[in-house]
Amino acid sequence: MFTQQFFIEGLGCASYIVGCEAKGIAAIIDPDRDVQKYLDVAQNRGLKITHIIETHLHADHVSGNSELAARTGAEIYLHETSGAEFPHKKVKHDDVIGLGNIRLNVLHTPGHTPESITLLVTDTTRAEEPWLALTGDTLFVGDIGRPDLVGVEAARGLAGDMHESLNEKLLPLNDSLLIYPGHGAGSLCGKSIGSMRSSTLGFERKYNSALAPRERDEFVDFATSGLPEQPGNHTRIKSMNRKGVKPLGKVEANPLTIQESIPFFQRGAGMLDTRSKEEFVQAHVPGAVHLEADDQLSNRIGFVFPPDAPMVLVLKDAAQYEQVVYSLARVGYENVVGYLAEGLDVWESMGLPLTAGDVKDIEPVELSNLLKSCSNGDCPKVVDVREPWEYKQGHVPGAVLMPLGQLSARISELDPEHPVAVICASGNRSQSAAALLGQKGFKTVYNVVGGTGAWLYSGLEIERN
Repeated sequence: MFTQQFFIEGLGCASYIVGCEAKGIAAIIDPDRDVQKYLDVAQNRGLKITHIIETHLHADHVSGNSELAARTGAEIYLHETSGAEFPHKKVKHDDVIGLGNIRLNVLHTPGHTPESITLLVTDTTRAEEPWLALTGDTLFVGDIGRPDLVGVEAARGLAGDMHESLNEKLLPLNDSLLIYPGHGAGSLCGKSIGSMRSSTLGFERKYNSALAPRERDEFVDFATSGLPEQPGNHTRIKSMNRKGVKPLGKVEANPLTIQESIPFFQRGAGMLDTRSKEEFVQAHVPGAVHLEADDQLSNRIGFVFPPDAPMVLVLKDAAQYEQVVYSLARVGYENVVGYLAEGLDVWESMGLPLTAGDVKDIEPVELSNLLKSCSNGDCPKVVDVREPWEYKQGHVPGAVLMPLGQLSARISELDPEHPVAVICASGNRSQSAAALLGQKGFKTVYNVVGGTGAWLYSGLEIERN
């Protein structure tokens, strides 16, 4: 038996290949949109991809199942309750998917979603008992799947299902069972997923706080409280995965002259500037959204850019084009029309507007001093973009709570002429929020470096309410 995990930093998504080398066939579990890596590994191992299995319909990233099926002829498998609208084979609890000498036993483990499954993988040349479990978004390292991405109103019912899935289907299995989850650190599909990318059931039984013995009602309260913000654009991503995703095809760079790009802007395209902050601050196009081309781009774009708007990229290096396009496509942003092949010096020489400056980084002590010394008219409004449960644990005195997922809808509550200081837990979410405010024309925006954690570390006062 051959297995390999593929992991996407930032999104924290894990996918897998499981192959029977004796028969030369393989399955891909939870593929992401960049399918070439699966094809390359399969070819190098002498395997033909014959099965594509989804542990559930994802809400945080768009699947590559249709692309992989188109390129391999493999069939897609989903639980019978998925409601998927594209061609696929339905599986149910206790079904067995044969893969040469390998058996994939299907456990229906609802909780994260109604259709979630776990695959118990048995190498029959070694033993008749399962060797490893591909747990999807049911059981993570140090955590379990959150139950609210289908809808907040369904969360408590799904949490109850999760209690049953864990206690009646997974926990009775052997402690030696290897656990390979669908997500790792960085994912928003759990509360606090560990940085290790695999575990054993015995270790999780002993040290995973979500698996501590609880009655059903107590577990439901635990599973539905203290959840992080929902992934940006998650409702649309879920819908795309249910309807079926159009294959991307080969990603080829499309350089645009400024003259060629102007008609796109006239028809409503937006500009995404992925250069470094230093370059952006020095000069940028007014109204451009700034998010660096790092491993957090996929997580942040959903909060600051309309998903269906055409997009022209500004890149530090044209070689980044494919990386950026896949980062966007993984979360449903498929309308990249190209990138500016000419520099902003050419933009300016054509008489087109440029501006300088940007969101200002501010240290907690610096913000505290500013709040003490300012007069009422020029005091920054502190906006806390964490979740309500985080806010209640302690926040900057006077800070207004606007969770990141709500900020776009509530932005009219803020005055763009008035200074705004954005804060979160560590400075990551606030950077996305600050980018949105900057794009909306707010004149003075501060991003609090290090967030509330740095505020506390600096010994500054907090309030709880």
